[in-house]
Amino acid sequence: MDRAVDAVNLGAAGTDMSLWGLFLQADIVVKLVMLMLLAASVWVWAIVYDKTTAIRRANRAADGFEDRFWSGGSLDELYETEGTKPSHPMAAVFGAAMAEWRRSRRGVSVAGRASAVRDRVERAMGVTIQREMDVMERWMIFLASVGATAPFIGLFGTVWGIMGAFQTVGNLTTVALSQLAGPISTALLCTLGGLFCAIPASVMYNYLALRVRVMISRMDSFSLELSNVIQKQVMKQSVSTYPR
Repeated sequence: MDRAVDAVNLGAAGTDMSLWGLFLQADIVVKLVMLMLLAASVWVWAIVYDKTTAIRRANRAADGFEDRFWSGGSLDELYETEGTKPSHPMAAVFGAAMAEWRRSRRGVSVAGRASAVRDRVERAMGVTIQREMDVMERWMIFLASVGATAPFIGLFGTVWGIMGAFQTVGNLTTVALSQLAGPISTALLCTLGGLFCAIPASVMYNYLALRVRVMISRMDSFSLELSNVIQKQVMKQSVSTYPR
């Protein structure tokens, strides 16, 4: 009995149970699963960093832009400085509205100017908001996909590794603990990798989706306010052109 216990302990001591050691012990399928999960995890954090930075920068820029917009200055001057080459989503919406307003100043009758200009401006802003929304949501589907599929990919690697471990020792008369401990630990490492990849992806997807919705709502509110401002300007110009 003592000899059997010593043989088990000796076999277990000869197994490298470090992460790198477990990786080296895995077969090609389990290694591919681990590498896939590692690559997905790196890409998830790259997307999270990029989106978080971009949204934070867009919000700061929008704060300053709205302060300048409501300061009472000339819309044409603001358009020349920020609307022609917008550097953030809010300026892009403003630039699209002002460009359409300038184009609509020509060729529209006085009677139908206000409604026609408003329709064109709102259409231009709607297209711009959709385009900016597509940019902000780019790669978000990857986060959602990783959050939904990574645990199952890890589970696949675990099942495959455990099957391989039992197939290896199935025909042996005596089995040392190390003969199962290493392969099973390697297989379970796939499940750990899947969870390590999926949990941050799911959490950050929900967080970023909320931040994107807030930014889109902010652009929608600004577009409504800008549409009202432009309509008032158009009505003033229309009144000034009536014969006295």
